[in-house]
Amino acid sequence: MSAAESRPLLEVAAGSLASALAAQDGGADRVELCENLGEGGCTPSYGTLAVARDRLRIPLYVLIRPRPGDFLYGDAECETMLRDIEACVRLGCDGVVLGALDAEGAVDVRVCRALIDAAGDLGVTFHRAFDVALEPAKALEDVIALGCERLLTSGARATAPEGAEVIAAVVHQAGRRIRVMAGAGITPTNVHDVLARSGAHEVHASARTLRASSMRHRHALPGLSPDWPQTDADVVRALRRALDA
Repeated sequence: MSAAESRPLLEVAAGSLASALAAQDGGADRVELCENLGEGGCTPSYGTLAVARDRLRIPLYVLIRPRPGDFLYGDAECETMLRDIEACVRLGCDGVVLGALDAEGAVDVRVCRALIDAAGDLGVTFHRAFDVALEPAKALEDVIALGCERLLTSGARATAPEGAEVIAAVVHQAGRRIRVMAGAGITPTNVHDVLARSGAHEVHASARTLRASSMRHRHALPGLSPDWPQTDADVVRALRRALDA
């Protein structure tokens, strides 16, 4: 196996088209496209998705999440997610990122099965809904039984560095049945430590810095700052170098 084949894959959570393109420029292996990263991420607009599909040469996965908050979804929200997945299929995306729980904190197998069936041949990552499940060991078995190719987790902690030992337990339980991707709080300075302690197969980072507005007229109000966080190609390059070292 070559070094390129054995190295951990780098996925960048891109909260905009500009972030997705910066991830590609910086050497990411895959993009997870979303919006509203400050609240955990939601499904991007159709326009953002369509242009990203046109311009990205690396695999494009799309977050399927209709709102912030919990992962207990009503019928209208499930219909929205199904329509969003259908759009991903039509546009030729490579995969979707999804997850749903029931009111008791277990994986909602019925909802997830419907979403996965709608995805057809697209790859499926189960997202960090896993990190708030009541029984992680059972949740992992449900995710595997659903046929997901990958699980994104921070080890049920705020960040992957904090949850690295828990991620290691997930990797051990999963064996070769599913790929485990460590995400949340990953930086060029801690990525080696997280991988060493967790044994994760892939890493997931937003690689963001604050982008300064070019506005000469600046009148900031609460919630209306002219500056915004955006994936930085240089940070992605630093992560790439750390993983390739």
